[in-house]
Amino acid sequence: MRLLRLLILAGWLAALAASPLRAQAPIRIGTFLSVTGAGAFLGAPALATLKLYVDLTNAQGGLLGRRLSLIQYDVGIDTRAAQTAVRRLIDKDKVDAIIGGSTTGAAMAVIPIIEQSGVPFLALAGSASITSPVRKWVFKSSPTERLACAKILADIVKRDIKSIALLSGDDGFGTAMAGHCRQLAGPMGVTIIADEVYRSRTRRVSRQMQRIQKKMAGVGALVNIGFGGTTAYITQQFRRMKFQVPLYQSHAAANQDFLDLAGPAAEGVRMPVAPLVLLDRLAPGDPVRPVIAAYNKLYRGRWEVSPSVYGAHAHDAIQILIAAIRKARSTNKAALRRTIEGTKGLVGTSGIFKINADDHLGLDVTSLRMAEVRSGAWEPVD
Repeated sequence: MRLLRLLILAGWLAALAASPLRAQAPIRIGTFLSVTGAGAFLGAPALATLKLYVDLTNAQGGLLGRRLSLIQYDVGIDTRAAQTAVRRLIDKDKVDAIIGGSTTGAAMAVIPIIEQSGVPFLALAGSASITSPVRKWVFKSSPTERLACAKILADIVKRDIKSIALLSGDDGFGTAMAGHCRQLAGPMGVTIIADEVYRSRTRRVSRQMQRIQKKMAGVGALVNIGFGGTTAYITQQFRRMKFQVPLYQSHAAANQDFLDLAGPAAEGVRMPVAPLVLLDRLAPGDPVRPVIAAYNKLYRGRWEVSPSVYGAHAHDAIQILIAAIRKARSTNKAALRRTIEGTKGLVGTSGIFKINADDHLGLDVTSLRMAEVRSGAWEPVD
């Protein structure tokens, strides 16, 4: 009997070893995200999305006869923790590729490590500085603040507005996007008459708005670049001060918190939004609609909540990576890098990716849609 049991055990182990997903070492995908703390709203949905698609891919047979293994570190918003995590992913965990960097600070901090190590990296943070200038091993999946500003200015031009007032926070996001707006405005035929900066995450913007109001005779619209509760406060202040021009907010305000906090004051405010925000209002023939619908269904089925735009950026990153592994038929890092760089026609939640040697994002201004708040909800106005 003992011999029989040993033979049965040996047969079971042999069968297990012969299983397609057990025959080779797993494909290791590393990630470092802001899962807890102040950046949890960025990292938690991204991690949930990566887990969802790793599990789904394994359930469908894996890739190249190998299962996927997700190795993740929570780095909060600490750039040093991000650097430590990336070094560990590369040196100890021996990952084949990395997806992550919830914040621009974290993504930028690890770029020198990535470039030296030669591991394909798909960043989730939004700053154009991550992929501009182009870096050999660095890609990203989220629209940039430069594209967001171009979208706002295009809508302003469409409304035949010739001049604007610019209001921006002094944080990294506000400084970067305001800089892009200053660069883009002139060539697009828009003059910036007033340009005011306020301390990020504050409610003390009255002085800046009063200075803008004194110049309103020549201003056709007010553009605010900020995030968090300050965007809602500025919107309310805008109404109290009875500005008689359109108000634009940046894409960072495109969330339910803004609608809830700003309340009726948000009515008529315009801003660029991710297509995910407009899922039920996208045209039936819009190529991203079925992709977003499928993602939304899977995410809600697994986590019982709707996905956010930050999860959507992770969706696009892992789809780019999965497609590259399949096409390259290898996890060789150089081959993966070349294949990612050759991504063309991949439809994500933001748009159709066309990555090349000169553009490691591969999205254009259509990756954001212009929306207006009407009756407390987002309505497309493109």
